[in-house]
Order: sequence, then structure tokens, then C-alpha cells
Amino acid sequence: MADEPAASTAPGAIIRAMSGRPADDLTLEALTTGGLGPDDIRISADALRAQARRAERAGYRPFAENLYRAAELVDLPDSDVLAIYEALRPLRSSSRELEEVALRLEQAPAPRCAALIREAAEAYATRGLLQAAAGPERRRS
Repeated sequence: MADEPAASTAPGAIIRAMSGRPADDLTLEALTTGGLGPDDIRISADALRAQARRAERAGYRPFAENLYRAAELVDLPDSDVLAIYEALRPLRSSSRELEEVALRLEQAPAPRCAALIREAAEAYATRGLLQAAAGPERRRS
């Protein structure tokens, strides 16, 4: 595995950008000549899952889980990802609001991310980092 290129997964497998272009086509020359678009430099869910499998094989299970969660998020709109980030900031969300985020993620489907939101909600409850259920008027900026 040490000699294996970062973009490879298995013999004959091709890692692709979000645009569908093979990773081997994503060169500095293509970038400088204007041949790449925004989706050419975004990673695909398949590429993230392939990297997660590599991390698992190398014994990096927590890192692999992060990559699997990232793979679940790549197809969500940026605004949804930012809303999740905002909801996870301390004292920004109630337990109910975090559960609503988890339910939306399950529907995405993003079950690993949903489980992480629930785990965070439990940790926040233990540490007093949940917003009271009174509502958004208590939110800080």
C-alpha cells in the first residue's frame, strides 16, 4: 500500500472528481489553461469512500469514519452543510433541534452523520451546551 498512489482504490478502479473526470485528468496544466471547473476539484463520494476503505485497511478507523461521513455530505447543498455546522455550535441548538437535524440527515440518507449529531447532542446535554427549548431568540451570533 505504501507504493500505491493516493487516488487508487483497486486494480483497474478509477477515482473520479465530482464532475466525473478521472483523477488523472486533474493536472496543474488543466487548471492553468482553464480546463477545470468547480466540480472538477470537488471530491466525489466514491473517492471519499475509497479513501475510507484505505484508512480502514491501514488501521485508522476513526479517520475512516470521518471520510465515510464526508462521503454522506458531498451531495448535500452547501447551505445544508453550513446549517448543520451552525446547529452544532455550543448553545445554538436544543436537544429537539439537533434531533430534527439528525432526522433530516437520515432522510438524506446520511446515517453516520445522523448518529454523530445524536452523539453530539448527548455530549452537549452532559456538558450543559444545549440551548434551552425556548426558541431561537436566545441564540447568540
